[in-house]
Amino acid sequence: MVELGHFTRTAERLHMTQSGVSQHVRKLEEQLDTQLLVREGKQFSLTDAGQTLYQQGGGILQALQQLQQAVRQDPPFAGVVRVTSPGSMGLKLYADLLDLQQQHPQLVLDYRFTSNSGVEQAIAQLDSDIGLMTRQPTLSEVHSHKVGQESLLLVTPVQSPSLTWASLTQLGFIDHPDGAHHASLLLGANYPEFEYSEPLSTRGFSNQISQILEPVSRGLGFTVLPAYAVDAFTRPELIKVHALSVPVSEPIYLCYRRKSALPQRVLSVIDVIKTLL
Repeated sequence: MVELGHFTRTAERLHMTQSGVSQHVRKLEEQLDTQLLVREGKQFSLTDAGQTLYQQGGGILQALQQLQQAVRQDPPFAGVVRVTSPGSMGLKLYADLLDLQQQHPQLVLDYRFTSNSGVEQAIAQLDSDIGLMTRQPTLSEVHSHKVGQESLLLVTPVQSPSLTWASLTQLGFIDHPDGAHHASLLLGANYPEFEYSEPLSTRGFSNQISQILEPVSRGLGFTVLPAYAVDAFTRPELIKVHALSVPVSEPIYLCYRRKSALPQRVLSVIDVIKTLL
């Protein structure tokens, strides 16, 4: 309109009537309580206020258009993706997810290692986009579905002569935050003595998932760990992994906030995680 400086030509370009164009301008002037145009028949020019509105309003309209485009954008490999999981799964997934980030430099991976309850709380409190748990969540805000399973393994020093209950008792247990739970699942399924014997003597404890097998490798005891943690140990020649007669696995659940609209970048990471698991 401003470029044309003519009501009739403006109306033709906008596919409106001339009176309709004039009416819109008058309503805008009433709203702003100032004159915007100097009318000269069917022609017009801008007042100082009109020139200010034209210049600054054009910038605002352009910014709104850019904002609209930015809001609509949902790139599959750009932006921050926040993931939480127990340590064992983190050892399995973290390096491969970093490979994905290297392939897509605009993707930013924020990976936190925590317990099952920590994963659940992080998702419920909107501190994490997705999480992995070895049990189903109990909080109503968290949705989950099973995406895999992870074997529990009995690990002893490489020189351990036998797997009798007496030899394990003598060797002693290297505990960790999930040690009692994992031992109950695997040992309880394979050793009747586990239910009624004296508790296993604890020969050590570590809360660092990558360090739990260090005392085992030095002959200080045995432990029960998820397979991904065992696979990540850097000196496998110093430990011995035993296949027991009754295998035991933990389910793996992918979790996210219920009723959330996951952006494409999060869905892309979920696809990779499902492939890896």
